[in-house]
Amino acid sequence: METLDTVNREGRERLYPSLTNPSWLVLRRRREIFRKWLERVDGHDLEVLDVGGRIQPYRPLLEGRVRRYVTVDLRRTPLVNVVGRGEQTPFAEAQFNLVICTQVLEYIPEPAAVIAEIYRVLKPGGFLLLSVPAVFPRDSDHDRWRFLPASLRYLLRSFCAVEVVAEGSSIAGFFRTANVCLVMFARPAFVRALLQFTLIPLLNITAAALESVSGSSSDQLAANFSAFARK
Repeated sequence: METLDTVNREGRERLYPSLTNPSWLVLRRRREIFRKWLERVDGHDLEVLDVGGRIQPYRPLLEGRVRRYVTVDLRRTPLVNVVGRGEQTPFAEAQFNLVICTQVLEYIPEPAAVIAEIYRVLKPGGFLLLSVPAVFPRDSDHDRWRFLPASLRYLLRSFCAVEVVAEGSSIAGFFRTANVCLVMFARPAFVRALLQFTLIPLLNITAAALESVSGSSSDQLAANFSAFARK
């Protein structure tokens, strides 16, 4: 089993990625999106469920506002409370003020079943924070789905209010995809490491500069989308 130091380190890198991270562009944008949305979640005594949150990267954004934080994941780590599937959780209806589910639905055979379960355990007026990939190379044999805004709105149609936001423009999506492919397919290992500490930071900085200068809002090649839904 992964150690607490290992998962905490991975969680920090997800929340505050280094410039050498191939996903730096989208991870920092997701943090900004989630921070703004969480400001709209009322309360300082929140019951939170993290579906697939074996490293709980976004828990620090709720510091001082949580009464109970529960994690369900198929992989056991020191942060996981319940080892199980997101489609069938052991909780009664209307238990949580907030559910977080990031980069999980792509591995689920029936994503709608997870959304239905999240809806069931949310209290009336409760919120869902969701992040899903739109463009990404297949990274495992369990990888099944990619999502676009229309598909997200369809999956979340039971909620009374839904917002969908791209985690960066098409510029960020293009450069992030290039970063991931470079690292994923580079051989041997020392070449991959060399790319991460040389070319990847350069591409990240270039993309951020181009986004700033162009002011582009195109999301046709956005790498990921975030969704904020209220029951």
